[in-house]
Amino acid sequence: MAKRIVLADPRGFCAGVDRAILTVQTILKAASARVDGLPPVYVRRQIVHNRHVVEDLAAQGAVFVQELAEIPDEAAAAGIPIVFSAHGVSPQVKAEAARRGMHVVDATCPLVSKVHREVLRFVREGYEIIYIGHRGHDEAVGVVGEDPVHVHLIEHEADVDSLDFRPEQKLVLLTQTTLSIDETAGTIAALKCRFPWMKEPPSSDICYATSNRQAAVKLVAEQSDSVVIVGSANSSNSVRLMEVAQGALGERGRAHRVDDANELDPSWFDGVEAVGVSSGASVPDELVAGVIEALRAQGFTDVSTVETIKENMHFVLPAELRRKPSQARQCACSPHRLWWDEAYSKPYVRVFNANDGAATVLGIAAGECSILAVDGKVTLTGGSAVNADADGYAAAGLSATGAPVGAVALADRSRVLAATP
Repeated sequence: MAKRIVLADPRGFCAGVDRAILTVQTILKAASARVDGLPPVYVRRQIVHNRHVVEDLAAQGAVFVQELAEIPDEAAAAGIPIVFSAHGVSPQVKAEAARRGMHVVDATCPLVSKVHREVLRFVREGYEIIYIGHRGHDEAVGVVGEDPVHVHLIEHEADVDSLDFRPEQKLVLLTQTTLSIDETAGTIAALKCRFPWMKEPPSSDICYATSNRQAAVKLVAEQSDSVVIVGSANSSNSVRLMEVAQGALGERGRAHRVDDANELDPSWFDGVEAVGVSSGASVPDELVAGVIEALRAQGFTDVSTVETIKENMHFVLPAELRRKPSQARQCACSPHRLWWDEAYSKPYVRVFNANDGAATVLGIAAGECSILAVDGKVTLTGGSAVNADADGYAAAGLSATGAPVGAVALADRSRVLAATP
């Protein structure tokens, strides 16, 4: 019997990574030749945590910097685009960019932006925030930077003992989007045990792509004697993926992480009959193809795929790269205007009346789908209904024509914003 390769599906690029890379590529393609010697675009930090992606974009003309201070004033004055990476930035970085008059294009993943907004909302409501994340990771630095006084970062279950809150203090839990679900389970259990009044957000902060890739690699590992994860060492989700694979393998074999096929060690596969292969959310599929070819050369010629879910998520480009959106048609009974924007991992709608929080009927231009929120239900044109959570969020499925309705609606008690491509 031929030795086997078991591929995980889904793997590789997620919607947030694809959006961030496309953001830089779009700027590069639109750039005209300059006579002042300035580059077409600057990118603060790695746009995504993958060495090959960064090197490829740098070869096309993008200049990567660690901090905004490395960007000359002439570039800011000339309006050279400054792209913020998919991992997000702190308010302090945004303030520095504004002070220097920089032309910022924010490629922060919408799911990371969601956590930033959660921080601001919960702090506004008087909460202390326990944030599970990796100290020093770009995403965690940006989230904690929203309010370092009220956001308390912990990494491991053992860190729970270092926290000290009283029952009268309002507590809420948030997490970094790229963590392992298994990795956080013990920490969350310890937090609930010590602070039983702690609140959790309406939905998990761990993103859909992280969860999907971890679920797929577990099944792959069950059918394999060894697993190879393609991804860079500074990619949190790639490292977590390797850890999840190792946990599923147990004593049967080893999980390894490589940047590309050149890092494969043939000795890893001595006595191995089946090798599982997956990749982190910031990894181009051609790097996976290279690993597969290298494994074929070692006799792993039978390739099969384990598919757990079809991903069709897409985030539109940052607003700075799109035409200014037009005003959506207003429902006669609503004083609100709808503006397009993107944020969450699946369609949502949040509806409030401007004065008392009561339900409001809104007409959405895309497909002209009416949405009625009453008593925790959201009813769409066509009579379908879904449950809303305690904060008023509800999955908004299809328009009257059967097309997806936007991405996310954000709201407060003075306005309603809706999202769509």
